[in-house]
Amino acid sequence: MPAAIRSKARNAAAGPPPIAPSWPARSIADLHRIIGQITAGAAFRCLQQGGVDTATSTGKLMLSILGAVAEFENDIRRERQREGIEKAKERGVYRGRPTTIDGAVVAALCAEGLGATAIARRLGIGRASVYRLGAAE
Repeated sequence: MPAAIRSKARNAAAGPPPIAPSWPARSIADLHRIIGQITAGAAFRCLQQGGVDTATSTGKLMLSILGAVAEFENDIRRERQREGIEKAKERGVYRGRPTTIDGAVVAALCAEGLGATAIARRLGIGRASVYRLGAAE
């Protein structure tokens, strides 16, 4: 949302500022939550699809149907992706990301008495990676 609109919305006396989610709704519940926030002081109306207007019962139904279809398509995409990954694993093609950190080196540095931060600095890795390997506990 442009800064000029945000400042006008903050200064407006009529209700909360408009909500501009940075990502689309990921489920029907999320869609209804976002629309509920938007419609707290106004109605949502899609200008490109005249039937989607939360001020009417028909518009609310249309919005729910569109959201349900979108969620259905997302579920189908996820299922196909999961099936593709399983088939690739069976063929031995999909192995995941190769390891880049030698756990033995991290364990050896920990045995020398170095802390997680020092190990991370010396190896050029994140401190969380050292903790994930369990060597610096």
